[in-house]
Amino acid sequence: MATKSAGEFRNGMTLEIDGKVCQVMEFMHVKPGKGAAFVRVKLKDIINGGVVETTFRPTESFQEAFIERKKMQYLYNDGDLFYFMDNETFDQIAVSKEDVGDSLKFVKENQEVSVSLYQEKPFAIEPPLTVELLVTETEPGFKGNTAQGATKPAIVETGAQVAVPLFVEQDEMIKIDTRTGEYLSRV
Repeated sequence: MATKSAGEFRNGMTLEIDGKVCQVMEFMHVKPGKGAAFVRVKLKDIINGGVVETTFRPTESFQEAFIERKKMQYLYNDGDLFYFMDNETFDQIAVSKEDVGDSLKFVKENQEVSVSLYQEKPFAIEPPLTVELLVTETEPGFKGNTAQGATKPAIVETGAQVAVPLFVEQDEMIKIDTRTGEYLSRV
């Protein structure tokens, strides 16, 4: 593994700092009129999501952290564990409910997701950008109700709730943006 000095920091770089895996979000080289130069850095802990600002001497060095992203198939969950299969090796891994969080609320079984791993341990799951899901429950739309931009709640087959336009009916397929949870279109 390569080491990087604080003077070599770049945005997006992942490093091991004080036993944590951090990503450089912003950095600035500061050279005050008096005293030694330093590097002001905004770091994001990629395991727990916390953000911290700190400073380092330009000569301080840190280990680069290698983050692996793999395409995996979401198989199923059995309560507290979610199971994924590597599409190349067919190895299966289990990920805890805490590590998965809300990332699978629009993902059906057998869909492909991107799993981020550090030292072969999964810490984040990214769903596809858009998914097509069946509306399992929603109120019927009324003829003549054409208010611009009006929405109603709908439950999709994964159990998540989405705001949909009034014309969307139960048992219709819709497309959803997984980053925002917004309705995009009918399918």
